[in-house]
Amino acid sequence: MEELELYLEDARDRMNKALSHVSSELAKIRAGKANPSMLDGIMVSYYGAMSPLSQVSSITTPDARSLFIKPWEKSLIQEIEKSIINANLGLTPQNDGQQVIINIPMLTEERRKQLVKQVGQECEHGKVSVRSIRKETNEALKKVKGVSEDDVKNAEETTQKLTDDFILKVESLMKKKEVEIMTV
Repeated sequence: MEELELYLEDARDRMNKALSHVSSELAKIRAGKANPSMLDGIMVSYYGAMSPLSQVSSITTPDARSLFIKPWEKSLIQEIEKSIINANLGLTPQNDGQQVIINIPMLTEERRKQLVKQVGQECEHGKVSVRSIRKETNEALKKVKGVSEDDVKNAEETTQKLTDDFILKVESLMKKKEVEIMTV
């Protein structure tokens, strides 16, 4: 019985990680407002090593339409600009010699729809992850020796409830992000 509990706890932890991953991926999708997390994942060459942009500069949002990226060293300005352009985020960096400035354009209706589709895809990946965790957990539960079939069935039902809860959480994140994107 204790072994079944461990499998269920592991499944819950892994589903939480999948949910966190979806949440962090959705944070990267811009909703028309400037947000430093839009630049998460951008790497900059710093003394020959690739470093996250947030570790070689400070990123601020003076207003809802702009991002200011102030590197710790001025020599990084061109490298930061190049990295942002190569990241293909649809953003055009400019520099004033001190920092890199990104003006966030208003989203067109067409772009909003593309972003909503992207949100749907990210959330679908999250649901698939949760379902595969359920499948792996159920297979592991069936292999546990020394427990009754009823205990295994109960554990599988608990796994299904967990799966349903986490899929609802992913759908909730999706709806919230869609509203955020479609709000002008």
